[in-house]
Order: sequence, then C-alpha cells, then structure tokens
Amino acid sequence: MVLSDLGRRINAAVSNLNREANLDEKAFDAMIKEICSALLAADVNVRLVKNLRKSIQSTVNFKDLPPHTSANNKKRLIQQAVFDHLVQLVDPHAEPYKPKKGKSNVIMFVGLQGAGKTTTCTKLARYYAQRGFRSCLVCADTFRAGAYDQLKQNATKAKIPYYGSLTQTDPAVVAAEGVARFKKEKFEIIIVDTSGRHKQEADLFAEMVQVQNAIKPDQTIMVLDGTIGQAAEAQSSAFKQTADFGAIIITKTDGGAAGGGAISAVAASNTPIIFLGTGEHMMDLERFAPKPFIQKLLGYGDITGLIEQISTITKESAGLKETQKHLAEGIFTMRDMKEQIQNILKMGPMSKVASMIPGLSSMMGGMSDEDGQEKIRRMIYIFDSMTAKELDSDGKILISQPTRITRIACGSGTSVRDVEELLTQHKVMASLAKNMGAQRKNMAKAQAMLQGGNKQQQMAAMQKRAQAMGMGRSMPGGNDMGKLMQMMQSMGMGGGGPPGGMGGMDLNSMASMLGGGGGGGGGGGRGRGR
Repeated sequence: MVLSDLGRRINAAVSNLNREANLDEKAFDAMIKEICSALLAADVNVRLVKNLRKSIQSTVNFKDLPPHTSANNKKRLIQQAVFDHLVQLVDPHAEPYKPKKGKSNVIMFVGLQGAGKTTTCTKLARYYAQRGFRSCLVCADTFRAGAYDQLKQNATKAKIPYYGSLTQTDPAVVAAEGVARFKKEKFEIIIVDTSGRHKQEADLFAEMVQVQNAIKPDQTIMVLDGTIGQAAEAQSSAFKQTADFGAIIITKTDGGAAGGGAISAVAASNTPIIFLGTGEHMMDLERFAPKPFIQKLLGYGDITGLIEQISTITKESAGLKETQKHLAEGIFTMRDMKEQIQNILKMGPMSKVASMIPGLSSMMGGMSDEDGQEKIRRMIYIFDSMTAKELDSDGKILISQPTRITRIACGSGTSVRDVEELLTQHKVMASLAKNMGAQRKNMAKAQAMLQGGNKQQQMAAMQKRAQAMGMGRSMPGGNDMGKLMQMMQSMGMGGGGPPGGMGGMDLNSMASMLGGGGGGGGGGGRGRGR
C-alpha cells in the first residue's frame, strides 16, 4: 500500500532508538537520518524534509534536558516529537468546507486525466447518501469518450441519481443545467464531475474556470493520484492558482508506489486532504485526518476510523437487531453467524481493518488479503446454499443428517470439509454466545444492586483486556479503545463483555477463523444459492 513502506521504516527507526541502552545525541541523530531518508525515498519534497529535521532537532535538544532525565523519559519525548512533527507535515491548518443539511451543496471535482475523478465522485456521493444526505451526480466531462457512460454505470450501481448529455458539447452548459435541475428537486449534495486536464493545457484550464463560474460551487475538490510522485506538487500548485480548490482527495493509495508526493502537494497548496481512495470498490473511501493518519502509518492504529466504519455497517445491517436479540438470550443461529461474517466482509480487506487496531496489525502479518477475503466468501457461499430451516437452526440438524452437508457442499462449490469446518466454528461461537447470555443476566442483576458502580468495573475490565492484547500501551495521539469495545459489543462482535465471555465475533476469533483450519478442497466457486 502507498506509504506503508514509509511507515515501516519510520517505525523501525523509532523502535531501534527505544532499544538503545545508552541514549545519546549520536543515536538520536541516526534515527533522524533514517526518518529523513525514508521520507525522501517516498518522494516527499526535499525542502519539507529539511524543515522537519530542523524542527525535531530543535524540539529535542539534549543540552537543555535536565541532567538526571531517565532514558525512558528521553525516549518518550523523542517519540512524541517525531509524531507531532509528522502530523504537522500533513496538516495544512485549514478547515475544509462542511456540507449542510437542508440546503444544496454544490461540489466540483477537478484534476489530471486518469486520477480517478469519476469513480471518486460516485464514492463521495455514496458516502454522503449513507449519512442521510440526498446526493446526486452531474457529468460535465464532455471531452473524454465514455465519461458519461462510466458515470451512469457507477451511479446506477450505487443507486445515486445522475444527469448528463450525449449531445451537448459545452461542459459549462451541461453543468449549469444539471445543477439547476437538482437544486430545484431539493438535492443536498450535488457533485459535478469535470474533464481531466494538465497544467500545460491552457484551453482546458480556461474551460475549467468557465464551468466554475457557471455553477459557483460551494467547494472545489482536486483529485490527486497518489502514485505520480514529485509531479504532484507542481500540478496542485497550478490547479490552486487557477481553480483555487479547497480540498484534496488522494486516490490509488492501495498501490505500491511511494506516494509521498501527495504530502508535498498538501504543503505546497496549503489545502487539507479530506479523503483517501483505498481501492476500486464503492466503499473504499476513507475520511482523512492528520493525527489518525500518522497513528496508522506508525502502527498505532486508527480507532476513530474503525468506529466510523462500524457505525456505517451497523446502520446498513438489516438483520443486526435480530442477532443482538439472540445474543442477549444466549442464542446463536447459522443465520446470526452469516450476518456477522457479512459485517466483516463490509469492513474491507483484513490488512485495512488490522491497520486500524493497535497491536492487531502485527498479529495478522502473515495473512494475505486475498486468502482472508476468499475464506470469508467461501463461508458466504455455504450459507447461501442452506435452506431457511437450516439457517434458523443451531446447526445440529446438519450434523444429524450428513446428506444435508453433502448437498450444501455441492451447491456452494466447496467441499464437505469446508462445511464441517464452518459448523465447528459455529459451535464454538454458539458456546460463547450462550455463556455471554448467562453472564449478561448476572451482570444486569449485579448492576441493579450496585446502581451504576458496575460501569466503572466494566471499563476497568475492558482496559485490562486491552492491555493484555497489547492494545493498551501509551501511544502518541491517544486512542479510544473503550468506546470501540462498547461499539463492537453493540454489533454482537464481542469486545465489551466480561473477560472470558466474548459473544459473537471478537478480534481474536476473527483472526483464528480466517487463519486456521486449512482451506479444504473444492475452491471457492460461486454457490447456486436458494
């Protein structure tokens, strides 16, 4: 992934410093040199790297430290200084426009050809639609053949209303007509896609200004390809001077390129990044914030981003309330397990989820996204080949009638062994759910007796468990592990329950479920379903 190598190198430099027995200026300078080398290798501008080096060195001045400062305190000071100055590097200290409910917010997209504007337009429209805004799309790209068809296809797939023309060649006219129509229909988010253009194409730059004057957008967003390296700074400066965009979305951050040029573009244009495109799917759009970004880059996790993702899944999951009710009663059906697995699939690649959770990234280092996703899909195919009676059962009907297992394996394109493994995993999770149901009843009685005092005990228990998992260590930027655990419990994914009684799908069982138990034969053919 873009910048992942940068994160590894910086993290390794800081970790090496922490292992130094005698912490002195020589060791500190070696760490700074490695960090700067990593930034330069990632295409971050030389001037920015020099400024970063001077800033960290001026913050951590060994001569000014009290003579009896311990090595641990020095290490904490250095770690915090590195974190703070890396945050400064990606933070332009400028607030982006925030769309308002109840009014029409016009957002215009600009950028280079091939940066992924059209796909990103649809992703952003879907993002706002999920959060209660009436979103729509306008195709003002009349230059590129197939632009309107691509937007139409994406919008239809995402269920977003759209407007465009196959006959009108003036983009300013198409944009103005589309915006006027959607304003009249009281749409709240109106996203206008424009043609890709380069800073040397003066005519296309003039056309961009004409579109901007015709629709008078509330926000202009530049879509920047995260893989174009040092060219990002010059291009963003040229667009800033002409279109004066107020925000940046960096795309293709799931690739293998260096990606540091995008950081340079932020500094050059003094413009905030608001989202990162992390893949080709419609949900692969992450909100960007400087602190969580650097936390994730250095392996400290991004709990805020994970909580937001879980919130979105919670809103979309139709069967979640039924699953929560079952878990409260200590019941866990095959259908409940299917709901949990589908929730995991919605959260994206396992590496993406793991990078948001402190400590989990290293635990799942040996698991590839392809293997994890394929294993989850095989499970879904198995569930799709079950009858309603089988899905609503506790799985015993399948064990007592082996011919059902054979039928399900054939229908899902998997093996009998795959189905048997799924039933074994369900049995373990059902046992946990049963224990959790009993413990919830006991805790409810205890809570009534303690009249609220038990909440503090629960939080203490959660923090203790987080520390035991390697998630509770002190880290720059802070985290909200307690809130995450409570939220995952509300999803029926465990996390917030008493030690030893995690119901549903907790993080450990998620890792073991995907990594353990052999792949079985059969391959992952798409099931015929029922």
